[in-house]
Amino acid sequence: MRRVFYYARGIPMKRYLFFLILLLVLSGCSSVYTTEDKATENQVKTIDQTEKKLNIQEDVYVPNPQITDDINLMTVGETVTDAKGELTLKSYKLLNKTVNIGGVEMVLKDAKLLHFVPDYSMIDFFHSYTHEEEFDFIKVGIEVKNTSDKDIKFTPVAFVKTNKGELKTWEEDIFLEELTGEIQRNDVKKGNMGFILENTNDIKSIEILTSDVLDGVGEHVEKAKTIKLDI
Repeated sequence: MRRVFYYARGIPMKRYLFFLILLLVLSGCSSVYTTEDKATENQVKTIDQTEKKLNIQEDVYVPNPQITDDINLMTVGETVTDAKGELTLKSYKLLNKTVNIGGVEMVLKDAKLLHFVPDYSMIDFFHSYTHEEEFDFIKVGIEVKNTSDKDIKFTPVAFVKTNKGELKTWEEDIFLEELTGEIQRNDVKKGNMGFILENTNDIKSIEILTSDVLDGVGEHVEKAKTIKLDI
C-alpha cells in the first residue's frame, strides 16, 4: 500500500506533483505575457492614432505670420492680442457659399471686418500697403479645389469692391497665403485673403470678382464670376 501511495505509473508522487505545478506556472506566465503584449500593441496603436489626429488638426489651420490669429473672434467688439499686435472684430458673417467655375469648386467660408493695431516689429511689413499705424481690413476665408483632370490657373479674389465703392486688387492681399496661381488636378488650397480699407463706415456688402480659369498652357476654360456677399 505504501508503495502504491508514493508512485504513479512508475514516477514518484512528489516528482509528479512537482512537474504538474511547474506546468501550471508556465501556462500562467504565458497568459500574462500574451495579455501584456496585447496591451502594449494597443497602446502603440493608440499613440499612432493620436499622432495622426494631431497631424490632421495641424493641417486644417495654420496661423498667419503677419497678422494676429482671429480664429476665436466670433463676437463683434471682442479683441485678441499677441506678439503681432491687437485685433478687434467689427463685423462677422458666416457664409459657407459654394461657387463652381471651370472645374474649380470654391467655398467662401466667412467674412470678417477687423481693426488691427500691428506691433512695432510688424510696421515695416504693412508700410508697403498703408502708412497708417492702425487700420481696418476685410478678410474672406476661402477653400478652392481643382475637381478637373488637368492643372489650372485661378485666383479666387482678383478684385474686391465694397458697397461704398472702394476697390482693391489681388496684389493688395495682406495674407499672402498662396491661394492664387496654379492648382494641380485634385489639389485643395485653404486660407484667407484680406485687404486694407480706408473707408469702413456703413459697409454692408462686398463684391468679389474671380479671375478667369485657365488651363496649364494658358487657354481659357471659363470666364470670371462676380459674387456679392453681405457682411
